[in-house]
Amino acid sequence: MFSILKPLPTDPILGLMAAYRQDTNPNKIDLGVGVYKDELGNTPVLKAVKKAEAFRLENETSKSYIGLAGDLGFCSKIEQQLLGEHRALLANRVRTAQAPGGTGALRVAAEFVVRCNPNATVWVTTPTWANHISLFEAAGLTVKEYPYYDYENKGLLFDEMIETLKQVPKGDIVLLHACCHNPSGMDLNLEQWEIVADIAADVGFTPLVDIAYQGFGTGLDDDAAGLRLLADKVDELIICSSCSKNFGLYRERIGACSIISDTSAVADIANSVLLSVVRSIYSMPPAHGAAIVDTILGSNELTALWHEELAEMRDRINGLRSLIVDALNTETDQDFSFIKHQHGMFSFLGINKEQIERLQKEFGIYIVGSSRVNVAGISKANIDYFSKAVAEVLN
Repeated sequence: MFSILKPLPTDPILGLMAAYRQDTNPNKIDLGVGVYKDELGNTPVLKAVKKAEAFRLENETSKSYIGLAGDLGFCSKIEQQLLGEHRALLANRVRTAQAPGGTGALRVAAEFVVRCNPNATVWVTTPTWANHISLFEAAGLTVKEYPYYDYENKGLLFDEMIETLKQVPKGDIVLLHACCHNPSGMDLNLEQWEIVADIAADVGFTPLVDIAYQGFGTGLDDDAAGLRLLADKVDELIICSSCSKNFGLYRERIGACSIISDTSAVADIANSVLLSVVRSIYSMPPAHGAAIVDTILGSNELTALWHEELAEMRDRINGLRSLIVDALNTETDQDFSFIKHQHGMFSFLGINKEQIERLQKEFGIYIVGSSRVNVAGISKANIDYFSKAVAEVLN
């Protein structure tokens, strides 16, 4: 059976990781992998997480399964973090299943959509996170793209986006990035979210909101503002969330898939289908990551500490954006000021593949082929080397 298989290409980012590890250049910089890094290039365990883990180690009494939906305390607190005091929560119209990471949540959502409408098309931004398309296609769904990022002007193709969304058939799914768009860093503003929400309500497509970076943009509530506007306007909504970035729990694989229905009774039916999907994929989610988040959000002291650490990460990223712009504008004759107007960990440099290859081969600077950079990979220690290298390949 296995002899008929053909080798598949390595995931570009995983390939970059391997090449970076093997590079002997002492000045090498990894700007490809999408994890937060501090000034020393480390991805630290948050102090709030350490305290929550110590509490869990002392107080955990069983290793039994936690159920199809996962940790119910976690699920409830994630709903509140996403939606605040939204009327959908007050009306008991929201159901949530813990999932193994944001990726797991997206796959659960994809299989849920197939149960609802196997002929649905999923519409994603151009560009979008590389794994989005393969996740939905693996579930048997058709994927199409709608205009989003303006590569030439380093902004949004909002008019083109709106014209396309107006033509999306009723019953299709439109994936929207809640904040910190991956890979461009370009987000919708509140006025634009209002327009998108009105179109969703008028046309009848179902929004699927991917919120993997809540708190990394401008704040926990601000980053969920577009999501909450959508929930105001549409009766049905799918939300896929992740705790990898904002809690720093990358390897714990902790996320959630939330469904908003138009009534509590329909939410119960949808939840039964959602849990059936979970059962057919991985049966029960792991406990550790959810217990950490539940412990943090269930403690005023740990929540306050987490808010401080989250703000520190966010402020560092935003400060690095200004640092990068100043350095590149000094070293080159191009205008990189657009980087300051974006949010989250990612931005496109806007350089070509030949220049990207030169950065890797000549300077040990690793960037994915689209020119997306992880802003958090820059530091005060390497900014001069980075900016001079970019200037060299541009010239």
